[in-house]
Amino acid sequence: MKNSCYHIFPFLWKSGLSILLMLCFTVGNLSAQDEEEPAATATNKPVKNTFESVWIIDNQTVMVPIKGTFEMDIQHRFGTVKNGYDDLWGFYAPSNIRLGFSYAPISKLNLGFGLTKERMQWDFSLKYALLQQMKGGGMPLSVTYFGNVSVDGRDKKFFGRGTDRLSFFHQVIVARKVTSKFSVQVSPSISYFNTVEGYFDDNGDVQKKMDNAHFAVAVMGRYKLTESLAVIAGYDQPVTAHPTNNPYPNICFGIEMNTSAHAFQVFVGNYSSIVPQRNNVFNQNDYQNGAFLIGFNVTRLWNF
Repeated sequence: MKNSCYHIFPFLWKSGLSILLMLCFTVGNLSAQDEEEPAATATNKPVKNTFESVWIIDNQTVMVPIKGTFEMDIQHRFGTVKNGYDDLWGFYAPSNIRLGFSYAPISKLNLGFGLTKERMQWDFSLKYALLQQMKGGGMPLSVTYFGNVSVDGRDKKFFGRGTDRLSFFHQVIVARKVTSKFSVQVSPSISYFNTVEGYFDDNGDVQKKMDNAHFAVAVMGRYKLTESLAVIAGYDQPVTAHPTNNPYPNICFGIEMNTSAHAFQVFVGNYSSIVPQRNNVFNQNDYQNGAFLIGFNVTRLWNF
């Protein structure tokens, strides 16, 4: 049944949140390398490299680049594998691509924008590190806020008003570097679309097919195999139940390779829209029917 995911899987994200909260009280020294900070005791230093990139598959991580960092992102999603050889398991199917750019003008703040092929969406984002996990005790978690506004860039004939183009996304990312190799984060979010599709009921009144606001939660993790190679995985669970067209959850997993200036992730998952609010609200790729697709993220950093 289409809505079965709302009854079968909610325990996954609830369990993920419970695990993360328990990890807050885990005691132990982490083997992360020291950050380049003014002379201070180890207990006053933030934990370094909870994640290696600002992205983990389709989600933002808790990480904010250091001041003066300029970043370019290339994100690509192929078609689903359902058609098999007919479109080479999605490689020759219609794809989705996003080009993004961001800059950290001050410490703990990152500003960005991007353009996505689907609906020619322009997104403008802000990311700020609210709290940082500390070594040797003190703050046990890192907490970061991420938000964006997206503008549907298609022709005006698709919209009644200019504000109908707008959608918004807000997310709080709570993470912990558990060991030098393993990191986990939980990210509740709210998506909001100024306009949603409607229909005329039997009385001639307009009814919405979906709510304007949508709640969701994501649980993501990374385990380092070597200094430059890691496995990554995650689960995105819709929370809001809409009148119709409820979105499907996303299960994703892959590998990450990184250097000091690059990060490359290749993975399999169900999300294809790239812009987070469209993924969370409109995903119709059902993993129970094999609607997986291959994607990759490439990031390049410059420090000024």
